[in-house]
Amino acid sequence: MTQTIPAPAESGTPLRTRPGGPTQPTAPPSRHVAPPSRPARLPSQSSEPPSQSTEPPSQSTEPPSQSTEPPSRPPLRRNRQFQTLWAGSAIAGLGLTVADVAYPLAILALTGSPAEAGLFAAIQTVGLIVAGLPAGHLLDRRSPRTVLIVAEICRALITAGVAVALATGSLTFPLLVLAAALLGIGQPVTGAARMLLVRAAVPKEQLTSALTQNEVRINGADLAGPPLGGALYGLRALAHAAPFVFTAGSFILSLVSALLVKDISRQPTQPAGESAAATGRPASRSGMLAGLTAIWRDPVLRATTGLIATVNAIGASLNLIAIVILKHQAVPSTVIGLVLAAGAVGGLVGAPLVRPLHRLRPGVLLIAVCLLEAPLVALLAVPFGPAWMAGLLFTSTLGIPAIRVLIDVLILRQAPAAERGRMVGALMTLMSVGIPAGVAVGGLLLQYLSAQTTVLILAGALAAGVLYCGARPALWHAGWPE
Repeated sequence: MTQTIPAPAESGTPLRTRPGGPTQPTAPPSRHVAPPSRPARLPSQSSEPPSQSTEPPSQSTEPPSQSTEPPSRPPLRRNRQFQTLWAGSAIAGLGLTVADVAYPLAILALTGSPAEAGLFAAIQTVGLIVAGLPAGHLLDRRSPRTVLIVAEICRALITAGVAVALATGSLTFPLLVLAAALLGIGQPVTGAARMLLVRAAVPKEQLTSALTQNEVRINGADLAGPPLGGALYGLRALAHAAPFVFTAGSFILSLVSALLVKDISRQPTQPAGESAAATGRPASRSGMLAGLTAIWRDPVLRATTGLIATVNAIGASLNLIAIVILKHQAVPSTVIGLVLAAGAVGGLVGAPLVRPLHRLRPGVLLIAVCLLEAPLVALLAVPFGPAWMAGLLFTSTLGIPAIRVLIDVLILRQAPAAERGRMVGALMTLMSVGIPAGVAVGGLLLQYLSAQTTVLILAGALAAGVLYCGARPALWHAGWPE
């Protein structure tokens, strides 16, 4: 039911919490006392009286100096770098959602085994988790644009290979397993690369608006992709390979957008010759685990990541549970598809709510949205029909865009530029690590218990996890970084 929350440019100061008040950035203490610019002049000791000038004081004809203000930024819609990236991400995201429908249908037609269709999804998720940390480490040492170009070429070739194999009748399940692993590995690489490129293309003051626009892309793809994937797979031309051709073409268009983007070199995290202590920033950590270390050492980041990982793990199987419940109510498959699309509609409606919701403190917003999911999950057990189910799905995703932008503001913008790729990789890994277990547990509960009992168990587990992770004073008192 709930959407999984993925991990959305300036390095900020560390967060400091204080009881009863919002977080304030801490300024680094002064390391030395600056000497005066020149010695003070003593008054003259001459016995002569000071001369009296009869001339009127001269008045300057020069206009008073005016304070220089930063030039106004052009609106985001005129930022060609960002809009080009956004267009490529939108078409690639649509292709992925089309493929998410086409792959299970192709596996069921090939093997007739739902278990093997589930295995494909599990292998893809494991690939994502395994590749998260190496992807972040790679992006901190190579150009994100170059990495994105190479990754999109690989994804296009893999998907085109599946399309050719299907059209020629040579598609096998081992080939699909290999494709699942490679596509799963490519997901954190392309996702993290785009996040870093957006930060290079968008000024700080426009970053929240850019991420809100990305929410429209994500939820628009979730809304349009499934019916489009089903319709394309229904075409008998090319032996039902049309959706894979579409997805390969979407990766090619994303590749073109990456080629059109300028390769903006990242600025150094501190001026040459200055130490980390002098700039007030923590020293950049080396190694693939730098992102994990930074999250673990900060109580706010640790609680935030744990909270979202809990929601993602519990929510991973809720779409399947919703389908089972509606099937038991004899709801037609076309209506079930419309019901599931209500979650994407909720995300689209929730995108304009990002700024109003961000008036709350981040910890309060995060805990409130995650805690609200528990009763919504429990209400799935009430058999009021598809309209009731659609309303629950719609409501459950209204706050998700605000949470995704919150992750960017609270975590990613505070990471030093030299570590930001590894921070993105660590977030993707931690927030996805519980999804395979969540899917497996949900499937086992459905196997041996009724769907209503399964829903109530998951709702209780979700409430307990949110209360445990949210009962951290540091998270409640955390404020928005400046």
